[in-house]
Amino acid sequence: MKRLFWFGLLIAGATHVPSAYADTPEQRGFQVFRQVCSACHSLNHVAYADLSGLGFSTDKIKEYAAQHQVADGLDDDGDPKTRTAKPTDMIGSPYPSEAVARMANHGDVPPDFSRRGVTQKGGVGWIAHMLQSYGPPPAGKVLRPGSYYNTAMPHGHIGMPPPLHDKQIYYQDGTPATVAQMSQDIAAFLYWVATPHLATRHKVGGFVLAYLSVMTLLVLTLKRRVWKRLK
Repeated sequence: MKRLFWFGLLIAGATHVPSAYADTPEQRGFQVFRQVCSACHSLNHVAYADLSGLGFSTDKIKEYAAQHQVADGLDDDGDPKTRTAKPTDMIGSPYPSEAVARMANHGDVPPDFSRRGVTQKGGVGWIAHMLQSYGPPPAGKVLRPGSYYNTAMPHGHIGMPPPLHDKQIYYQDGTPATVAQMSQDIAAFLYWVATPHLATRHKVGGFVLAYLSVMTLLVLTLKRRVWKRLK
């Protein structure tokens, strides 16, 4: 029985899945979002505190949140006022209203990124592909003002200018910041944002499987011992 107990502990230890990431595509993708995408796109359903799932400390999250302002009702004169964001606040939009977002983007509102990783047709793979599909239009193709040639789009054009350029940012882990690399990293981040508790579910599932395995062995051993005595 003691052997089974120690065997169970070994299984539980082997199923441990770290909840934090270190120099992963998800972390690099967050850097791309923070330095590039957040200028236009929102995370209306993601709190600053959720970034702990990427391995960021409480102090780092507080520092990032403190760089932003959120709406805080009206002042005594009836004018909108703001306050410094807290970890419990949603990351939100870079624009104060939808009207301002449309004004800044030729009448369109940049899509929210909170669930884009799972709602986009083709998933994050298509997003990474689209970000790498910009180029000069072929001879004779005329694009309307504010459109950019992109072979991933059904009609060959998109309203978003090319957001990524080689060496646009500097990765702290030394990874070359090519368009292809940044595209893959932001795609990984968007998938994590859309499924932030996936790693935790995998961890819990691993422990459950380990527990069931140990209990099965214990029951079988007990059964053998009981029937052995009866014989």
